[in-house]
Amino acid sequence: MLKPRQADLTRHQLLQSAMHEIHQHGFQGASLSRILDNTGLTKGALYHHFPNKLALGYAVVDELLAMYMQSVWLEPLASGDDPLHAIEQAITTTWTEHGRELLRLGCPINNLSQEMSPLDEGFRIRIDSLYAAWQQALEQGLRRGRQAGHLRSNLDIPQTAIFIMAAIEGCFGLAKNRQSESAMQVCSAGLYAYLQSLRAE
Repeated sequence: MLKPRQADLTRHQLLQSAMHEIHQHGFQGASLSRILDNTGLTKGALYHHFPNKLALGYAVVDELLAMYMQSVWLEPLASGDDPLHAIEQAITTTWTEHGRELLRLGCPINNLSQEMSPLDEGFRIRIDSLYAAWQQALEQGLRRGRQAGHLRSNLDIPQTAIFIMAAIEGCFGLAKNRQSESAMQVCSAGLYAYLQSLRAE
């Protein structure tokens, strides 16, 4: 019988390895054998925590990708009254810290959305909840910015939030497809110009 702390550590190792494997190969191409090889754990340990590959994939979304969304996009928007600066800083920080990986592999959330949403309702619902949380954080930040007088008073908050999300994911997707940092730079510059156009005159 696994001790609680050992069990938690084993589960965490499996999730981390699974997230890396899914980011590299997609969920459908992910190999349980490679996931185990990267951890040194046994099939018994895997099935003690996750009854099948689908359950493991769901846990990656519910736990690790939710944490990724929280740290990268939600927390920067949670305080302050200048959401445009927070968005720009989040993009810059993400690219500085993870640019090489994002350029090669793309955004892990967007990858799964494109791959699995048409195929599995469980994935679609989980990923949609991540995007919904991001949209809500953006809307709250934009409202604070408008109330503080930083943004145009006639701004359509929900429409703007969705467009910003789509633009960010589109920039990462284009850079990945072209394997081009310059594509990311050009796309980001266009996005930043759009954000500045939202400011109150």
